[in-house]
Amino acid sequence: MTEQVLDRVAGYERWFHTLFAAYFDTLSDRLDAPSFSRFTPECLRLLRELSLRGGKRMRVVLLHEAARLVTDEPLEGLEAAALSIELLQTHALVHDDLIDDSPTRRGGQSTYYAYRERFPGRPQAALGLTVLAGDLALALSLRALMEARVPVAVRQAMVEVQTRAAADTFVGQIVDLERDFAAAPDEEVLHSVADYKSARYSILAPLQLGLMAAGEQPALFEKELREYARLVGICGQMRDDYLDLFGDSSVMGKPTGTDIRDGKHSYTVSALLAAGGDAERRVVEAALGNPSCPPETIAAVREIGERCGVADRLRTDMHRHALQASAVAAGWRSRWREEAVTFFEQLPLWSVNRTR
Repeated sequence: MTEQVLDRVAGYERWFHTLFAAYFDTLSDRLDAPSFSRFTPECLRLLRELSLRGGKRMRVVLLHEAARLVTDEPLEGLEAAALSIELLQTHALVHDDLIDDSPTRRGGQSTYYAYRERFPGRPQAALGLTVLAGDLALALSLRALMEARVPVAVRQAMVEVQTRAAADTFVGQIVDLERDFAAAPDEEVLHSVADYKSARYSILAPLQLGLMAAGEQPALFEKELREYARLVGICGQMRDDYLDLFGDSSVMGKPTGTDIRDGKHSYTVSALLAAGGDAERRVVEAALGNPSCPPETIAAVREIGERCGVADRLRTDMHRHALQASAVAAGWRSRWREEAVTFFEQLPLWSVNRTR
């Protein structure tokens, strides 16, 4: 990425942080809740804290860059679309942390653990309020689009895109859990999980919403947009899984080996189980799903992965998918603006070269 592009990306992040903070500052006045309720304001506070606590805002970046494929003029609808995208992400984070029993998120307490601390003797209330907080974020995501200042037909199309993205993500969560029941999920299963759970709402939906805001009809290019999103989602998920074992914990700000301890059949774990001999496989299987697995064992699994070529193979596979995605984006030059097309060409390779 050039300095100019990185400056533009940083500008999107600053713009959106201001927008998101202002949205939450006025939300309680616009949400119809009984005056006696103390739990509703508390729920909004937890959603606000989680939403504003960080994240790379790459969905917002993709939204704006997709609009720039058509025009670099200011556009109505981008604010509402950005809010909708990130509120859906907040929903996903709240529910992910509940599903994974995660105590922290983005350097702070997860919503689930905040409610567990708030109601130590009422575990069902903590669980229920967490589910409802995530549900509220989803409803607010759709409402943001329904209030967008764009023509009715565009607004309806945007809501349809985001509703479909949300449904696909829920299916992705289901098959993600289902994947870990399989002894050895094949590559197509892993690709499908990455596509449904992440790519469709994190890449495809922002692309579609940005194009719609710019007056384009993304349905005309459905096949290539889906292929691009799927390939970027796959190589991005491969990179996440790779870093979980082979990354530098001091750079990432979190320990390695989380997927192994959680028993997740990620790209890395599946490759480990398919590599090496019986002795190596026994080491991996003994660590898999053991939440108390010590760092020394994770280091031993990492050494097995490096020695058996798993790390090299994952790097090769993710770069292959990134190059395929770049080739799809290159085909957009005859239709859309050169500068924005170049961004989408570069994005997949940037994704696989990141260190956290």
